[in-house]
Amino acid sequence: MAKEQDKEFLEFLIKSLVDHPDEVKIDRKVDEMGVLLSLTVNPEDMGQVIGKAGSTARAIRNLVRIVGLKNHARVNLKIEEPAGGRSVRPMRDSRPEPEPKGDLDDLNL
Repeated sequence: MAKEQDKEFLEFLIKSLVDHPDEVKIDRKVDEMGVLLSLTVNPEDMGQVIGKAGSTARAIRNLVRIVGLKNHARVNLKIEEPAGGRSVRPMRDSRPEPEPKGDLDDLNL
């Protein structure tokens, strides 16, 4: 697919959504798996691109895939997380800590 309609469509769509359209960057890579569009936006605009519970991002991905299908290509969207963004915290076990049983001196042996 020599055309870059998918990239142009995504650029138009994202620039229409965000507050900092001049900071929208889209990288397009083509390989044997299809087309990968990597989207980078201003950190303040991430909430607008992702939406509540990821609904906006899901809708954008569906639209980009539809444009790809029309052009006989498999298109995927990767939304790049900004530097210094959300860090992955280790999961905590929700079970309470067991109480210490005491030491060996408490045993009546």
